[in-house]
Amino acid sequence: MDWFIRVVKGVIISLGFILPGVSGGVLAAILGLYERMLRFLANFRRRFRVDFPFFLPVGIGGVLGLGLLSSPLAFAIEHWRVPVMWAFAGAILGTVPALWRTAAERLDGRPGRDGTDWAWLVGTFVVAIAGLYLLPFATGSVPANFGGFMLAGGLIALGVLVPGLSPSNLLIILGLLQPMLQRFGREGEFGLVDALTTLVAVAIGAIVVLAAFSKLMERVLDRFHSRVFHFIIGFVLASTVLILVPTPSGSVLHGTEDAMTYEGATGTTILVAAVLFLAGLALGLWMAMLEGKYKTVEAEV
Repeated sequence: MDWFIRVVKGVIISLGFILPGVSGGVLAAILGLYERMLRFLANFRRRFRVDFPFFLPVGIGGVLGLGLLSSPLAFAIEHWRVPVMWAFAGAILGTVPALWRTAAERLDGRPGRDGTDWAWLVGTFVVAIAGLYLLPFATGSVPANFGGFMLAGGLIALGVLVPGLSPSNLLIILGLLQPMLQRFGREGEFGLVDALTTLVAVAIGAIVVLAAFSKLMERVLDRFHSRVFHFIIGFVLASTVLILVPTPSGSVLHGTEDAMTYEGATGTTILVAAVLFLAGLALGLWMAMLEGKYKTVEAEV
């Protein structure tokens, strides 16, 4: 039964890989897996014998979740793009208050935030807005091929390592989210081979990033906790704005599957988007509340 429960937890954590505004790291924390997972990744050889069997069903659940949930999400984005994106934005913003509180938990014992924290927050927001908006112009659209999905896997891994960071925001901006979901869901022209090839590419990218940055992330969070989380908040806010901004006709992403457009939107569309935005906001706040309860229980234990 415990093995089956960990499979279910893996399915839930997979939501953090594909839903904008949902962090795999936050879900892992809520489910009581994050700290053990980070220790395992940061000390892979020493903890392999004990932790690999423990996390194997979690990994199996993650793969099952991607297979089961990708197709419905891709369908929703394709047919109801504006309401779905606004629901995502609400969910993202709902997690910001929790990030804000976490960012104030200074490890040096001093209360509140200092000028450097604010500089990291504002500076990250401004640079991220400009950088992410101009990135497709500078690099071109990221091709939906093996290399592009390796990049997607690396971003997903960052969302696991850094609680509160949702990689799907970046995948939307880079035009990779819906192509990835379509392959996982085996939609249209894509079959089992496409799904497995995409899964291998994502897995390779994720493993490379986890191997390269898990130890570093453990140390950075220990030394620069408040700076890192103010950086995350700035990045989250910037990426949220950009998933709602329509892609200009001159952009290399215009007309791609993940490009945001309000063409043909009616009053009903706007009303539904507003309702779903509020629903997403409530969902994000609820998730943040669950994470807070988990941290409280963990501290008491």
